[in-house]
Amino acid sequence: MTEQATGSADANFIEPISEEPGMPGHESQMDDKPDWRPRYPGSGRLKGKVAIVTGADSGIGRATAVLFAREGANVAIAYLCEDDDAEKTRELCEAEGARAFTFRGDLGKQETGAKLVEKTIDTFGQVDVLVNIAGEQHPDEDIRDITAEQLQRTFQTNIFSQFYLVQAARPHLKKGAAIVNCTSVTMYQGQPILLDYSSTKGAITAFTRSLSENLIEDGIRVNAVAPGPIWTPLNPSGGQPKENIPDFGESTPMGRPGQPNEVAPSFLFLACNDSSYMSGQVLHPNGGSVING
Repeated sequence: MTEQATGSADANFIEPISEEPGMPGHESQMDDKPDWRPRYPGSGRLKGKVAIVTGADSGIGRATAVLFAREGANVAIAYLCEDDDAEKTRELCEAEGARAFTFRGDLGKQETGAKLVEKTIDTFGQVDVLVNIAGEQHPDEDIRDITAEQLQRTFQTNIFSQFYLVQAARPHLKKGAAIVNCTSVTMYQGQPILLDYSSTKGAITAFTRSLSENLIEDGIRVNAVAPGPIWTPLNPSGGQPKENIPDFGESTPMGRPGQPNEVAPSFLFLACNDSSYMSGQVLHPNGGSVING
């Protein structure tokens, strides 16, 4: 990747916008903390592997990073700005016997993804699993309230970052490697107040399926997870309107939001050899919603 190409992309970079200034939010400051704890003993399903997990400071990302560590992986913990949460995730991974490091940066910038992969290679010597979870959302009742800056920022964080990371990691991904992207139930059902966010999730699903076709002959599998409403710091920090928080997740057939540790096993399954005959697929931990996708 040339310096000219990197500079050209980053010249159009949009800094974090001010609509939800508390986002992505501190898990450490939540009263009703999400449950990230793995539910079962490890069985070595990722022994000897190195995983990059984005958005790993809290929520689904933390639950996934800690579960991967329990299953034997060393973990690169990528996050935007919540240093206290990221440090806690590192401590939790190391308590599982893994090596781990934190990496602070905005992955919507092409050079940030390249630096993350470089540090991972310098630290661990390999990359076997890439998990793209980092994302942001900005609720708006009226499409006319979505500014050009918000639209680009949302795409930049949610889908551009995945392209950039795969591009940076691609030279290091060998036969048997796995990429797992985070899409959403909103891609399948739609979400009237998350028009730009839902659109990025549609792009992620198409990216997953197309990338699978692109890499499958090299023995690299690409899949995705489409969570339903999951209780994470993103929701009370601005990802949902405040008035929606008391009823968050109650519209699912199970009548409640999911917890991060109910989603992380889907990422583990797609990252390890248990799913060796699956590529281009999407798993749906969504509380029982049937979406036929």
